[in-house]
Amino acid sequence: MALIDRVILIIIDGFGVGELPDASQYGDQGSDTMGHIASEVGLKIPHMQNLGIGNIKKIAGITPAKAPLASFGMMAERSTGKDTTSGHWELMGVVLDRPFPTYPEGFPPEIILPFEKAIGSKILWNRPASGTEIIKKLGQEHLHTGCPIVYTSADSVFQIAAHKDVILLKELYEMCLIARRLLVGKHGVARVIARPFIGQPGNFTRTPERRDFSLPPPEETLLNKLSQAGLEVTGIGKVEDIFAGSGLTRIIHTRNNEEGMKQTMRQAKKRESGLIFTTLTDFDTLYGHRNNAPGYAKALEEFDAVLPELEEAKHSGDMLIITSDHGCDPTTPSTDHSREYVPLLVWGERAKQGVNLGVRASFADVGKTIADVFKIKGLPHGESFLDDIAR
Repeated sequence: MALIDRVILIIIDGFGVGELPDASQYGDQGSDTMGHIASEVGLKIPHMQNLGIGNIKKIAGITPAKAPLASFGMMAERSTGKDTTSGHWELMGVVLDRPFPTYPEGFPPEIILPFEKAIGSKILWNRPASGTEIIKKLGQEHLHTGCPIVYTSADSVFQIAAHKDVILLKELYEMCLIARRLLVGKHGVARVIARPFIGQPGNFTRTPERRDFSLPPPEETLLNKLSQAGLEVTGIGKVEDIFAGSGLTRIIHTRNNEEGMKQTMRQAKKRESGLIFTTLTDFDTLYGHRNNAPGYAKALEEFDAVLPELEEAKHSGDMLIITSDHGCDPTTPSTDHSREYVPLLVWGERAKQGVNLGVRASFADVGKTIADVFKIKGLPHGESFLDDIAR
């Protein structure tokens, strides 16, 4: 096929398109992030509609394109779990056969006591909680005692919330690194997350200085193989955090979706070979986890509105892939991730249009396809769809 010399991979974090066959094992039966948002709120995403988002499955108010500009399909997660980390790792070729540990009753003394000793302070809470609710509940006590708030969720996370006037940002990040060193082996949680906040009682607000401290992937990912081959591998958003920086040659942190897309377009204008890998987290963190379906719909519409600018910024040798890492249905009672299929849109001047890529057995098909583009060998998982879209 005509040469594709760069791939732009955009992850709409928490954008599922319907429950997986094993969703009931995760308490997610009936979840359908996109379908429920479309039916309950309504969606106007004309550019994604032209690409073929409505051709993947029946979606209320979104007519299938007669001549989709992109190839389309959906993908199942092979890894156990429904975590951001496992979803991203699988996209880059690493499939996990057991889930990361979770702590519905809080972390055991064998973790908390050494953590408290290392930071020189007691902690507050140590149970699952909503991040916004827990600072409302315990923020004033935190201000009074100076003790950090430690909490978790249904995901494999150890989260530390602290007011920036009480625990400096640098100190909060150091606490996270201490926790990261403790949380290994059987307690190897996927992510330790810093959750700084500001404000006064009754008006606490989390800041954009969140940082995720992930376990490193257990084996080489596509990112490592691409960078070892001398290609530019740019991580935008929290990609560095999810992969512990491994395999990236350029790292760009962003505060929100808008900044993430601006940085993606800025990098797309450069004439380089390799991978631009962007994760847009607002869908998940601001709307999915907070059961804010109207906010999620608005964020999707804002993303859709900038796609023409991305089309203008990219080059003829670029291939764009839009997909996700898991679901996060804001219309269900749960505020957690949901075990869902994710959408797949593949678009480029040097690739076929309108190919139905079907239901893919693994997110790793994305990594395998990108590897094929650059003639990279050695990824053990996934089936490439490059031949299906070759002109």
